[in-house]
Amino acid sequence: MIKVVAFNGSPRKDGNTFRLINTVLDELVQEGIETELVQIGAKNIRGCIACYKCFENKNQRCAVTKDMLNDCIEKMLAADGIILGSPTYFANMSTDLKALIDRAGLVAKANGDIYRRKVGAAVVAVRRAGSVHTFDGINHFFTISQMIIPGASYWNMGIGLDKGDVEKDDEGMQTMRTLGQNMAWLLKKIV
Repeated sequence: MIKVVAFNGSPRKDGNTFRLINTVLDELVQEGIETELVQIGAKNIRGCIACYKCFENKNQRCAVTKDMLNDCIEKMLAADGIILGSPTYFANMSTDLKALIDRAGLVAKANGDIYRRKVGAAVVAVRRAGSVHTFDGINHFFTISQMIIPGASYWNMGIGLDKGDVEKDDEGMQTMRTLGQNMAWLLKKIV
């Protein structure tokens, strides 16, 4: 069974980022793909401390064990596709998502690029501007990890401020549906 794990980097468990991610996941489920959504926003994932123990240990784990990061890495390893979702904060991703990327990314490099050829998709919620930088930052993680990125009908972003506002962004919601359809198609071709 093909599996996709999504990480919500927003502290709002049911906010706009959550709604956008779920729109993508709904399309995947319709295509028979197993999905899981993991809430990482407001879970106090620490940033990388550059200890480089992951290069010494080579055990596909981060040496910092006081948060949920290693559980996230396990979920990423078990999945065929990974969705990383974030709100836009000062033209960048949330600190929780950035911590996940920094630490999971270094562990991946220390262990022979363990996410190589998995499918990765960025999902970004934004009030007005700055989302392209957030989108690019997430995609940089995918490309340096040798992952494959499906396209959509526009950049993967939805516009809204208050909870649920993104659902009024018809183009943003259609972009998420297209992303889910294209991600499902790609996964079925390569898995």
